[in-house]
Amino acid sequence: MADAKRELVECIEAFGEDALRDIWLFNPTRYEALYIRDDVEANIEDINVNNFVDNERYGYITRDTYNALSHAAYQYSVHGFDEFEQFRTFFGEETTDSGVFISLDAHNGAYDFGDLYDKLMTYAARVDLSSVTPENVGQWSGD
Repeated sequence: MADAKRELVECIEAFGEDALRDIWLFNPTRYEALYIRDDVEANIEDINVNNFVDNERYGYITRDTYNALSHAAYQYSVHGFDEFEQFRTFFGEETTDSGVFISLDAHNGAYDFGDLYDKLMTYAARVDLSSVTPENVGQWSGD
C-alpha cells in the first residue's frame, strides 16, 4: 500500500479505533478496499460489493445537487444501519476525484463526524491526491 494511502488508513484508524469496520477508496470507475475487519469481511462475502460501491458513487451527483440547492457546500454524508454507521466524503471538487467511505460499529453515543471530516481535509491538503486514487478495479487489496 502506498504511503499516502497508508496515512489515510492511519488517520481513519485513529478516529474509529476498535469500532472501525472498513475503509473504501473510490472514484467513478474504480474502487479499492483499504481496510476490512475480519468479521466484516466474512459478512460481505454474500453481498454484491460492486453494487454497494456504485450506490456510494451516486454521491458525486448528489453532492452537485446539494451544492446547487443549498447556500452551504456539501461536506459529507452519514447513513445509519442497524449494525453500523457509514460516513462518505470526497477529496476535491471534481467528479473525477476520489472519495472515501468508512463504516463504524453502531453505538448509543454519537460519533463526531465533523471532526473526522476536518481530519480528512487536513490530510488531503498535505498529500498529493493523485496518489490517493484506487489502483484496482473493484477488489480488496489487503496488506
